[in-house]
Amino acid sequence: MKIKDITRFSRRDWIKSAGALGGACALLPAGHLLANKEADIIDIGSRRELFVDSHLIDQLRGARLQMHHPIPRGIAIVHDEPWEGTGSGYHSIFYDGEKYRMYYKAWHLEVTRGRLNSGRHPLYCCYAESKDGIHWSKPALGLYEFNGSRKNNITLAPGPVGSTKVDPGHPAIFMDTNPNAAGDAKYKAIFRSAGKTGLLPFKSRDGLRWKPITTDPILHGLGAFDSQNLAFWDPTIRKYRAYWRIFTSGTITDKVWKPAGHRAIRTAVSEDMVKWTEVKDLTYVNSPSEQLYTNQIKPYHRAPHILIGLPNRYLDRGPSDSMSALPDPENRELRASSVKRYGYALSESLLMASRDGVHFTRWNEAFLRPGIQRPGTWQYGAQYIGWHIVETQSSLPGAPNELSLYATEGYWHGKGSALRRYTLRLDGFVSVNAGAGEGGELITKPIKFSGTQLSLNLATSVSGSVRVEIQDLNGKPIPGFSLKDCPEIFGDTHNRTVNWKPGANLGKLSGKPVRLRFVLKDADLYSFKFAKPD
Repeated sequence: MKIKDITRFSRRDWIKSAGALGGACALLPAGHLLANKEADIIDIGSRRELFVDSHLIDQLRGARLQMHHPIPRGIAIVHDEPWEGTGSGYHSIFYDGEKYRMYYKAWHLEVTRGRLNSGRHPLYCCYAESKDGIHWSKPALGLYEFNGSRKNNITLAPGPVGSTKVDPGHPAIFMDTNPNAAGDAKYKAIFRSAGKTGLLPFKSRDGLRWKPITTDPILHGLGAFDSQNLAFWDPTIRKYRAYWRIFTSGTITDKVWKPAGHRAIRTAVSEDMVKWTEVKDLTYVNSPSEQLYTNQIKPYHRAPHILIGLPNRYLDRGPSDSMSALPDPENRELRASSVKRYGYALSESLLMASRDGVHFTRWNEAFLRPGIQRPGTWQYGAQYIGWHIVETQSSLPGAPNELSLYATEGYWHGKGSALRRYTLRLDGFVSVNAGAGEGGELITKPIKFSGTQLSLNLATSVSGSVRVEIQDLNGKPIPGFSLKDCPEIFGDTHNRTVNWKPGANLGKLSGKPVRLRFVLKDADLYSFKFAKPD
């Protein structure tokens, strides 16, 4: 939906437009620019700023916030080993400075008419690695025996931990960037407890051999935990964050399992991964309560003050003619004969962002749709995005790196599921977009910055352009930094320096309150950053 010129429509229209976009464009009415000269100044320093929310936006005129969809690439890995089974998922993916690492649950499910069997083998946590994030291998770790052999990639198997048992089939693994992390705790993990309802934190020196940080479940009794539950070091608040599954109503205890309402997300923070405080339920701007199966929240590595979430939306649509027209109707009906929702539920992934870890801007439009119909798609368990996004080399020679993310397909289908890689440009989640013709513009709220150079991540057509004006708090162009002083910028790059008239010294404005005015024509602006030249 295109946002109209805010000087031409009513407050009712404005609210309606903002709601349609899930709060991503909750913009202020015309006249705000002058009416709020005393407003708080947002100090962005030299941070990279994205447009995944309206945090910095005061006005949009003839422009809109445009969410971009990941582009499907090749299959990254197939989970077809006997110990992996048909239902591998809950992937954790990251780059540790030397190689890309992947962890995931291995689960096998068999369906016969009216019956579901998941007991062929226990749930395991498995490991894969890659030099480029594109081609993956499964090293023979030799840590656990399966069918008389240790030649497998199992990194954790079920077993007792103190007074409870660990469920390795609900893993989330990360490299701990806490500068005070001990050497034997470079890698950390969160697993579901198989005894008392809660989570179990683990640590590892090599990311392969794991030891519990505590033998008693953390966050006991505070959730359902029947999904991929996460924890990570947040460099902005200098604490660990956790996110886990809850239900909005019903009863869940160690002895009672009667969930009701919607699947939702809860969070807390910790100094040591053991004691957790500030337990809060996530809230959203202008987004309905929906079934969110996973949450996939993590700091975006190029702008770590922004938390990006890629939750999976789950919807049981029931039987219908359209459902029967989807791929593999016989398999779908077979699954439904055991548990109806296993045959008729569908899933896709969303995009959301937060700056405080609790309040999120969630885009109601799907971020990753199931895509064109083909075998193994449009079914329960598909399009679960792995945790989280990594930066990989572009397949185009000479092009800058791109973002890679990975999503399940073929889940519970055939001999084994697969993980497909998708790509976005750097910072390419959302752009300020303006078409040709009259184009459009964005004016920021009052900000302060640190640096002597402004760089943009942008894409234009051959005839398109972006120009930048720096204004005082009254909306008046600062001499030397007016629109007429800024030559048209065109091209497609994640790092283009903005220049004004010769002699304009951006460093003189560093630390002073200003506004930015971006004027676009047939262009997308993805992010901007003030900094000193390298």
